[in-house]
Amino acid sequence: MATLAAGRRAGSTRVTWIVILVALSVLLNYVDRGAVGIAAPLMKKELGLSATGFGIAVSAFFWVYAALCLLVGWLCDRFCVYRLFAVGVAVWALSTLLTGFIGGLMSLIVLRLFLGFGESIAFPGASKIFAAELPAHHRGTANASVAAAMAFGPAVGSLAGGLILGDWGWRPIFWVFGAATLLWIVPWWVASRPLRAERAAMPVAAPPSFAPLLRIPTLWLMGLLHTLMNYGTYFLLTWLPLYLVNTRGFTIPQMTLVTTLGFTVQGVSALLCGRLSDMAVVRGVAEGPLRRRLIIFGHVAQGVGIAGIAFEPSLPLLAACVALACCGSAFLATNVFAVGQIFSGPRRAGGWIGVQNALGNVSGIVGPIITGLIIDHLGSYAYAFATAAALALLGALIWWKAMPEIRLLNI
Repeated sequence: MATLAAGRRAGSTRVTWIVILVALSVLLNYVDRGAVGIAAPLMKKELGLSATGFGIAVSAFFWVYAALCLLVGWLCDRFCVYRLFAVGVAVWALSTLLTGFIGGLMSLIVLRLFLGFGESIAFPGASKIFAAELPAHHRGTANASVAAAMAFGPAVGSLAGGLILGDWGWRPIFWVFGAATLLWIVPWWVASRPLRAERAAMPVAAPPSFAPLLRIPTLWLMGLLHTLMNYGTYFLLTWLPLYLVNTRGFTIPQMTLVTTLGFTVQGVSALLCGRLSDMAVVRGVAEGPLRRRLIIFGHVAQGVGIAGIAFEPSLPLLAACVALACCGSAFLATNVFAVGQIFSGPRRAGGWIGVQNALGNVSGIVGPIITGLIIDHLGSYAYAFATAAALALLGALIWWKAMPEIRLLNI
């Protein structure tokens, strides 16, 4: 009995470290993904990029990222997800580091494509691991750790990147961030060794087909709702620093303070949301309806906050609106992947989240280009903010009126 208990404790500790490292990888994911937004005030000027050109470069990441989520989700259900994670992180880390050497728009686009290639492992891989390794009453906390990392990543990136930008320029941002991400591979390779061995010892299963997944209307609805969630989140991540400096006239330290505050609030909100939702599930609250209500709140908070950013004249009130929008993003990110894991179950979580995340990141393809065109042709950020706010509120309406019962589907 003592040996069995010790084995369970060791397994629990191992899974805890894996969850921590997955969350850390997502933090680095968003540090590296958002570096271009932090560098934008100086990069855009030095490289001579228009708002539309910058939007195309940002969008390029999603050209590959969205499509590859489909393939990577299937690979996570078929092969060793722990090895795939290491390869993906290595690719995106090198892409980030090399961005510090670019000389124009085309090289920026190419490296953004490779960044998207590497980062496509993050969410299908994380969902596969969580669905396979964790019980339902830990699902909220695990997904909250990822959602918090999605927020703390931009917070860390904004703070560190802003300091680097002010003292050394934009290129060292990418060198430092890329090198830091490469170091993550070392603890991951050590911590995942027992799980890699278990995976190697398992008999090779027939690869699950996408066909049953793609015939499920709920998956397509989740993809649409994921798109609406991501539009506002990516809008803030990409355009907020540029808007604060170039349009509102804030200094780089002021921009750094506001963005860091907003994303820190997002991270704390995600952790609280995940922990409290897990406690509610343990007490017997139905998980599906609970996560639906939390997501509706998230959409409303995100939409109201984004609208307020465009109209609040003072720095304190604007910062409060940024915090509200980021809090909404936290509630969305914490719960939308958990809902996908409920629908799919452990066996199909990689494929389901791969499809859902691929559809959801269509907003990353079209959103930056739409925003750039609005700014260049209408001469104002107001319409861009209005579009992002309206899409967030539309998401709340769809979750309220159109989402079916959230339960495990027979796929």
